[in-house]
Amino acid sequence: MSLKVLALAGSPRRHGNSETLLEWVIGGMWDPNYVEIEKIALDDADINQCKGCNACEKLNKCVQRDGMDILHDKLIAADCIVLSSPIYCMGLCAQVKALVDRAQVFRSRKYVLKLPVVPAEKKGKRIGIFLSSAGQNWDYVFDAAVPSIKCFYHVLDVRDKDIRYLMVNGVDGKGAIEHHPTAKKDAEKLGVSVIADLRERIN
Repeated sequence: MSLKVLALAGSPRRHGNSETLLEWVIGGMWDPNYVEIEKIALDDADINQCKGCNACEKLNKCVQRDGMDILHDKLIAADCIVLSSPIYCMGLCAQVKALVDRAQVFRSRKYVLKLPVVPAEKKGKRIGIFLSSAGQNWDYVFDAAVPSIKCFYHVLDVRDKDIRYLMVNGVDGKGAIEHHPTAKKDAEKLGVSVIADLRERIN
């Protein structure tokens, strides 16, 4: 059985700093015999904003028909969800925030309808990764993004202790992260370690 990794590139700017981090991480995960990696750019995924209608609390699904119909099942099936986002105005970029908000359907399923989100055999075994880049050097530049990411993973049955983070500040221009002294090594190491962890959990 192969491990399923869902890699979500959140930035509207393709192949920028946060997506480069993502590429390095999944590069460290790559094993054609054991790991199945699917990468999706959220800017192309046709995910509408949450309407706040709370219909999912009764229907156990969203009333909107868009790209989330496809992504919904992939989020549940993945053993590891890797999500990258640049920091815009001290928070997540719009594409990632839309995904987080649309995860309301999982919150309704879990906390209102009291239904399982993932199969029983996956509970406690999934890992989430949040990757981010920011132009500012401030040590608090990621503080506003992290609670939203925790919420996203919690409703998808990824425990707090099973979320991994790699956040790199001080990389503003496109391609700046390629000159960072440790980012590539740290990202590849993260990818390798997460796959090793998942192997142990599943086996």
